[in-house]
Amino acid sequence: MSLPILLLGGLVLVVLYVVGVYNGLVANKTQIGASVQEIGNQLKRQSELIPNLETSAKAYLKHEKEILKMLSDARKMSDPSAKVAEILPKLQVIMESNPQMKGAEVITNLMGELRDTSDKVMYSRRTMIDLTADYNIKIATFPSNVVANAFGFKSGKGMEMPENSDFLKVIKEDTKNPKINL
Repeated sequence: MSLPILLLGGLVLVVLYVVGVYNGLVANKTQIGASVQEIGNQLKRQSELIPNLETSAKAYLKHEKEILKMLSDARKMSDPSAKVAEILPKLQVIMESNPQMKGAEVITNLMGELRDTSDKVMYSRRTMIDLTADYNIKIATFPSNVVANAFGFKSGKGMEMPENSDFLKVIKEDTKNPKINL
């Protein structure tokens, strides 16, 4: 083989390598942006879902407490059947001597949603951290760092979540952990 053909072949391989590294870095950067958006998505879900679940659970528990109080009061009367007959339309259930209340189930469901939401936020953060670490490793290690420096790729910032960037549309309140007060 002649020297010009070997040089041309070597140049083609170098160009293909540079294009491959460049496209990989662009893909990593795009994935990081998408993972930051997913964190925002999960924080938004948390800020909208948790207060609604809390309100629903409080309303259910209040309703259940009122029913138990009415039944207790009725049992204390000399003629409880009259009071129970008055309460019956409010209950809209088959009357039992000890009605089964579902408050524990409501609270268990609320706790499950809290755990699920927390897990989703944590998973989204973990994904972003992993993607940023992979990207930063490519920028720092040879020979991909030569391509990264030549095209101006900068190190990713990890868990920094700029509230005014193109990637994240989450208000400050969305980033706070919800407080449950039953």
